[in-house]
Amino acid sequence: MDSRELTAALEREFEGTEAARRTVARQARDLADAGVIETDRGHELTVEDVIGNMADAPDDHDLVERWNWWLGSLETAYGGYERFTVRFVDDGPDVNA
Repeated sequence: MDSRELTAALEREFEGTEAARRTVARQARDLADAGVIETDRGHELTVEDVIGNMADAPDDHDLVERWNWWLGSLETAYGGYERFTVRFVDDGPDVNA
């Protein structure tokens, strides 16, 4: 799977920041490299798979929520997908505020 192609497709299909698109594309690349989709579903992960499955998420979900929604579905069906979700880290209070 080509991460640049996926990043461009994410930009075309869904709203989201550049950082969110890069993060989701990186996780998708890691998912593809791990080969778990191929093992579980019998085919390699493609850009079309990612976009199509993310499009099934509820309309009010943002880009990262869509990704995590799909990965949650895969986790429920097969297990082993949680490690590919996007997690947010709270760095604590903004000391510059």
